[in-house]
Amino acid sequence: MPSRIININQQLKIAVINGGHSAEADVSRSSAKGVIKALKDNYTNICSIELDQDITANLSNYDADVVFPILHGPPGEDGTLQGFLEILGYSYVGSGVQASAAAMDKILAKLIFSDHSLPLAKQLVVTRQMDPAKSVERILSSMGDYVVVKPATQGSALGVTLVNDGNQLHAAIEKAFTMDDQLLIEERIDGKEITVGVIDTDAGPRAFPVIEITTATDSWYDFEHRYTQGLSQHLVPADLDKAQTLRLQQIAIDAHKALRCRDLSRADFIVVDSNNEYLLEVNTLPGMTPTSLYPDGAAAFGLNFEALVSYLVERAARRKNL
Repeated sequence: MPSRIININQQLKIAVINGGHSAEADVSRSSAKGVIKALKDNYTNICSIELDQDITANLSNYDADVVFPILHGPPGEDGTLQGFLEILGYSYVGSGVQASAAAMDKILAKLIFSDHSLPLAKQLVVTRQMDPAKSVERILSSMGDYVVVKPATQGSALGVTLVNDGNQLHAAIEKAFTMDDQLLIEERIDGKEITVGVIDTDAGPRAFPVIEITTATDSWYDFEHRYTQGLSQHLVPADLDKAQTLRLQQIAIDAHKALRCRDLSRADFIVVDSNNEYLLEVNTLPGMTPTSLYPDGAAAFGLNFEALVSYLVERAARRKNL
């Protein structure tokens, strides 16, 4: 467990940025409500600030000591907001510009993971400039028709289609193109959906207990199942042998380091059997809603939600010696 949080500065002015215009804005606002409620256990001055055209003035008027971004999807999670905060000199929770941008771009992230020899599913990239029919032909000839189609820079499974028939490919590609100009096509691998949270400590990043996500038969962990109470279950710890558990935790830490993440991240996996696991992606701003995975992992690690958010705020404050 991270070192006990001592010398909490109750007078810190904390701006919780949320909302915006992304497809995940409402999820962001839901997360922010929970974070603000938890922060009130230890801090007296907290302000919720919407990610909109007035954000510069609102941050300046509030004169925040620490910014806590609770955002999902671009521009809050892809390095854009982080660059804005860097320019204005704000100390903020979470990864910096480079790590945020790299993690949000699934194609770039997988290139980095590959360079670090992390276990990945087979893939190819499709862009809007390519002829749709030729793209479908390329996918079928190199990967078959059992694939996953993903927008390159979206989160929460938005725009993702699980394909099991070549006749579904064209529609899946068109759907994903409504959200991005580049698509990641991955081989579809059946197995357990697994996630591992990572938290930075003074001694280096530590991994949370491994979580298995289960949904009803013939369903998967899509947007609806992520954010609707009762549609998914989180098994903590996952029913895996010790060797694989340790291996998944190490891969999550290695991915965190490879992307140069800061403070927190969450790595998602598919586990086929006791000897085969595949890293899917890393989230640099994991959800903080009542159904989110990262707080569950933190609780199993020994950090309740109030301690978790305070720990993250204090790390950000220390970076500016606040």
